[in-house]
Amino acid sequence: MDVTAFCRQSHVLVVAGKGGVGKTTITAALARMAADAGLSVLVLELEGKPGVPAAYGLAGSLGYEEAELAEGAKDGDGRVRARRITPDDALLEYLANHGMKRVSKRLVSSGALDVVATAIPGIRDILVLGKVKSLEREGAADLILVDAPATGHAMTFLTSAQGLLDAARSGPVRAQAQDVVDLLGDPARCQVALVTLPEEMPVNEVVEAAYQLEDRVGISLGPVIANACLPEEPALDVDPDAAASEAGVVLGASERSALAAAARFRARRRALQEEQLERLAHELPLPQLRAPFLFTPSIGPDEVATLATSLAGGVAALATPVP
Repeated sequence: MDVTAFCRQSHVLVVAGKGGVGKTTITAALARMAADAGLSVLVLELEGKPGVPAAYGLAGSLGYEEAELAEGAKDGDGRVRARRITPDDALLEYLANHGMKRVSKRLVSSGALDVVATAIPGIRDILVLGKVKSLEREGAADLILVDAPATGHAMTFLTSAQGLLDAARSGPVRAQAQDVVDLLGDPARCQVALVTLPEEMPVNEVVEAAYQLEDRVGISLGPVIANACLPEEPALDVDPDAAASEAGVVLGASERSALAAAARFRARRRALQEEQLERLAHELPLPQLRAPFLFTPSIGPDEVATLATSLAGGVAALATPVP
């Protein structure tokens, strides 16, 4: 499947997953992949964490104003921008756009949003999702990537609109909730990409999350992205003594034992990985993309580029959907 066509399947792609599976890193890699294909990308960060800019080699956290993170590898419009969206930021902008700019900051600083949030459960998520919807309608980028909260909060985040829609009979809150539900329910406008690790517990959680999202939100699911996958390594099957002899190296007994133990450990880990990914494919019949395990203590621009290239290769191997 063509990378550009893959990235244009929906205007908004929400990247979600259990904490610790590398969701933010995958968001950064998907953004790089799309930019390298010549698309403009806007990454939306919702929790004020520095993970996305750090992945592009920038210090500090994102602000409400857009920041330029990178340009694509090709000539053209490909670039990655990012910004943070919080309920307070979204409320300030909403009030300012509705003629209440002079009092908006005072309302937020006074804690009015906390009072409203207590009275109307889910309003914080609606404010954020309402801003996402506005950016999508404006055509702010070819692809908007939302780095969603961890799975537990993400479920509440994505179901809040339907809950408010059921509770509110009329008024601006219901109208906003309806707009968000319309966005989430249209696969041409919004999809969710779930990220997991090739391990038993993360696979269990991503399967459960997928069915909850479909049943409770009615949102379309894109490919599942398995992060930190060990590649096949034929060299591990080579006899250490033979390889050492060919290289002119003499191994001691302890070295041969250590190499053999390392090879067995790696083989077991990969066998468990393949077992879990096969189970994932059986229990959740969605296309899979794999991102490689990176033997590095931190993620920077080089690592993001490596992951983006790997994901692009996986996308190219996907079947083109039938219209």
